Amino acid sequence: MLEIKNISASYGFLQVLWDVSLKVERGEFVALLGPNGAGKTTTLKTIAGLLQPIGGDVLLEGKSIIDLPAHLINKQKISYISEKLNLFTAMTIEENLILGGYTIKDNDKKKESLAFVYELFPRLEERKKQLAGTLSGGERKMLAIGRGIMSSPEVMLVDEPSLGLAPNLTVDVFDALKTLVTRGVTILLVEQNVYTTLKITDRAYVLEHGKIVSEGVSADLLTQPHIKQAYLGI
Repeated sequence: MLEIKNISASYGFLQVLWDVSLKVERGEFVALLGPNGAGKTTTLKTIAGLLQPIGGDVLLEGKSIIDLPAHLINKQKISYISEKLNLFTAMTIEENLILGGYTIKDNDKKKESLAFVYELFPRLEERKKQLAGTLSGGERKMLAIGRGIMSSPEVMLVDEPSLGLAPNLTVDVFDALKTLVTRGVTILLVEQNVYTTLKITDRAYVLEHGKIVSEGVSADLLTQPHIKQAYLGI
């Protein structure tokens, strides 16, 4: 479904990624793990068209999307949920969600997507007339994911959904992501909550200092000595 081939990326003179390659099959839930500054967010930004790499390629169903601008990549059914969320804080929950579906011309499909978001996050429906800027951290994460769903994506790139959340809200957000996978959405997740992430995902890649250092089935990575020592404190 999605393939990154030998991507190298930089911010000016500072190179962040070196020949990063990974694959995500259709319907998979795949994690990209690693410490702060490893290049995880940069990888997602490169896929989403927000950062032009200095080398390599990004393929969606075998076709290169590396030269497409971000708004056209979104039309290719890829939704990017930024760590910063980028909500319209002066607009209501429902207005934010409706804007998330601006590329969808079929009004019935928009209504179906909105109903699904409210089914996934009942709290959003209860507060749909509330301004996004007044929401709690957990509600903002739910809204950002919900807005990403509104474009009916086939692939979702989700960056640090548990960051700053209480444990119970983290469970709610991860449960929502698992539900999306059961509905056929392919997810590439960047996350620092390594133990929980490896429990819920199918496969994972570990990125350190801008390079992939390990990959495999998530359950197997949980038993790797380096993962246990560096990320689980065991």
